[in-house]
Amino acid sequence: MASIIEPKILKGFRDFLPEAEIERRNLVEKIEASFRSYGFVPIDTPALEYAEILLGKGGGETEKQIYRFTDNGGRDVALRFDLTVPFARFLAEHRSDLTLPFKRYHIAKVWRGENTQRGRYREFTQCDFDTVGSDTAAADFEILLMMRNTLRAIGAGNVSIRLNHRGLFNRFLKALGAAEVSAEVLRIVDKLAKIGKDAVREQLEALGNPGNAWETPLQVAEKILDYIEPKGSFEETLEAITRAAGGPCPESERLALIRRFMVDTGTADSFTLDPSITRGLDYYTGIVYETFLAELPEIGSVCSGGRYDDLAGLYSKEKLSGVGSSIGLDRLIAALESLGKLEGQGSYARVAIACVREEDGGVYQALGARLREAGIPCEVFSEPKKLTQQFMLAEKRGIPWMIIPGESAGPVFTVRNLSTRENREGLSPEELIALFVSPV
Repeated sequence: MASIIEPKILKGFRDFLPEAEIERRNLVEKIEASFRSYGFVPIDTPALEYAEILLGKGGGETEKQIYRFTDNGGRDVALRFDLTVPFARFLAEHRSDLTLPFKRYHIAKVWRGENTQRGRYREFTQCDFDTVGSDTAAADFEILLMMRNTLRAIGAGNVSIRLNHRGLFNRFLKALGAAEVSAEVLRIVDKLAKIGKDAVREQLEALGNPGNAWETPLQVAEKILDYIEPKGSFEETLEAITRAAGGPCPESERLALIRRFMVDTGTADSFTLDPSITRGLDYYTGIVYETFLAELPEIGSVCSGGRYDDLAGLYSKEKLSGVGSSIGLDRLIAALESLGKLEGQGSYARVAIACVREEDGGVYQALGARLREAGIPCEVFSEPKKLTQQFMLAEKRGIPWMIIPGESAGPVFTVRNLSTRENREGLSPEELIALFVSPV
């Protein structure tokens, strides 16, 4: 007898039982509906790409996490680790087919071989949305507004969106004489929430003191730490960091205009100017932002992104500016579950039709077809088990109503409310449809 293979999955990967998968799909449907309401359109790209496409000019940390292998044709390939790099390749390859500005969304799985933790897995789903081909404050703000309104639409409650402008931060670093290590500074500051202020200070000191021989590395580090500390209201913080960066400039004016849009739309309370938000990825050049749930900030950012000047630069000579964001679906689901904001649902059906006589299965399916045509999701049971067993099966699947045909499969039916155990008898098919179409 052949040995049985032990059923198991890789660490960081998961199966989804119907209740969990229905939750995920319901959320995705709401997210897609929000994206579409702003005029964004869907795209898709292959899960597998040439490794050189995904890694670009240098792998760095990405190369350590990427799932990379040689396929049967001897090609060096890898699974996508995010949706942004494939989008950059997509833009370069299909530029002639696109009308700018191009507003897209892409909801799909990605893979990273990183350490697993709560809400973070090696296979997970991202929900990306970008506007490419428009470098305006209005495009920036629309993405911010979509983040806020999409999360509220799926029941996440109030959110806190913290934003900053990397260009303004870079002006400050230039005035400080630290422009040549700006990329390193931004990456260190990006780790503030994870490693704490003292560790950030130590790492900033370790960079030395480029361009300012009259100051110690500690003094430079303290000036950076002071810069990234919010100074009160949005306006007060903007005034302080603008002054530290050398005075009014296009970057500070962009932030001021975005703030005006917030006030005009009545959404200002959802946004905070936080100079410590930098986003560690090098391709961000303008505003950057992270989103936290007001009721569960400790889970970290559930939606983040920013503006970039030349996303497709590795693959095309045309410079394409854009702004976008990404919702981490799995982390968001973990947060909503912690807050008790997800309702368990084991079936899409609102009603089940009991099987009283197996030979009348065609009659039951005909009734089911009428219900579905009326927009009522319906499951038809196929085995003539005891009614109590069929009631229990429907309850386990989360179906709230059961239709019980008469013994002769005639045109009169009984409806049972499975939560209250109450029956309504003598209903015709037309009366059944009217009952379930109206609130029950």
